[in-house]
Amino acid sequence: MSRPGRRGSRGGREALRAASAGLALLLAAGCTQDSGPDDRRRGRAATVELDQLVALADEPVHIRISGLTAGTKTTVTTHATDHRGMAWSGRAVFTADADGTVDLARDTPRAGTYRGADGMGLLWSMKPAEGDPDATWFIPGAARTTAAYRVRLTVASGGRTLAERDLTRTWTSAGVRHKNLTVSTDKVRGSLFLPPAHGPRQAPVLLLGGSEGGLADERAAALLASRGHPALSLCYFGCRGRPENLDGIPLEYFATAAQLLRDQPQADPRRLAVLGVSRGSEAAQTMAQYYPGLVHDAVAYLPSRDTWDAYHPGCLSCGQGRAAWSHHGKDLRLAPIPLDRVRGTVLAVGSGDDRLWPSLAAARSIGQQRNAAGRKHQALLYPKAGHAAAFYPYLPSAVQGGGRPLGGTRAADAHAKADSWPQVLRLLERTAP
Repeated sequence: MSRPGRRGSRGGREALRAASAGLALLLAAGCTQDSGPDDRRRGRAATVELDQLVALADEPVHIRISGLTAGTKTTVTTHATDHRGMAWSGRAVFTADADGTVDLARDTPRAGTYRGADGMGLLWSMKPAEGDPDATWFIPGAARTTAAYRVRLTVASGGRTLAERDLTRTWTSAGVRHKNLTVSTDKVRGSLFLPPAHGPRQAPVLLLGGSEGGLADERAAALLASRGHPALSLCYFGCRGRPENLDGIPLEYFATAAQLLRDQPQADPRRLAVLGVSRGSEAAQTMAQYYPGLVHDAVAYLPSRDTWDAYHPGCLSCGQGRAAWSHHGKDLRLAPIPLDRVRGTVLAVGSGDDRLWPSLAAARSIGQQRNAAGRKHQALLYPKAGHAAAFYPYLPSAVQGGGRPLGGTRAADAHAKADSWPQVLRLLERTAP
């Protein structure tokens, strides 16, 4: 996640419905695994029931266990391995109801890695086998090379394994294509994900990361393309062909990327949106303001209301007094960033326990502004979340980055992402006026 630099001195790093159609299974369809031998002799067969065995990684899955003995203590665990080979696991202990069932969306665990009824709690609350879960990120691999990751669900009671089932979480649905963009060939550095050639034109999405530099979250771009949105994960500094520092980055560079994206065959050119997180939220807002003929909507995750100073990762004081952005060759310094020329909506997502900057206050202020048609922008406010509460849900994430607290808790951030991501998708699916 991004780590903003305070004007003059402070900075730091910041540290998809089309899921394999035909493989999605209904609750009672083929989800039974063999029970243990003792349970078979007693005539009982525990069943792991899933509404989808293969689903996009940002889709909730209904998990239900049946065939248990009423009132028995039952432990459900999840196991997954990240791209480094590190093992992760989640755990929840339940009491089977009078019908011998456990429903994760309904039931509150007696103990485990999460609290309260949460149908996806066993996924986002997984912890690493080694290290501090608050400081360790589950990274399943790059979306362009690793299309999915697998989660093993295990049900046990009385020291016996009763049932097991694999759940596959995918980043790209069938037909999604990927292309690397280079500055020398395409004038921008990015990772372009295109939806299947068939289907209606939908809003293209430009994704911008923060002061960590490099490409924005490619998995988010892959998930969006799986839903029909041409999506470009852009690098604007900190990669080959681009400056090393966030210093004087011209808005024209983003405009070039937006035009390239808007020209894709599957794109609806009237509805382009820019999603920016942390320092990238500054560029998302200014692009919507200064290029209303090109950009329709913007999503500002963990935003600022102002443009901050330049940021040099290797020298925290080097950006002092320098502008992070430029427009038409001139430094761009805005306090606050105006939003009155925006053609569509700026949706701001802010956290109340953000330890890097006051994103909740900034999001609230954005939601009070009006666009070119006089309509208010929108804000989603999460008082207990921190600076890592951005993009898609259900993946284990840390609340520390670069050795510095980002604020919030794993549970609060998980709630914020699960609540905000569907609202971002609805904004993108809305028909442009």
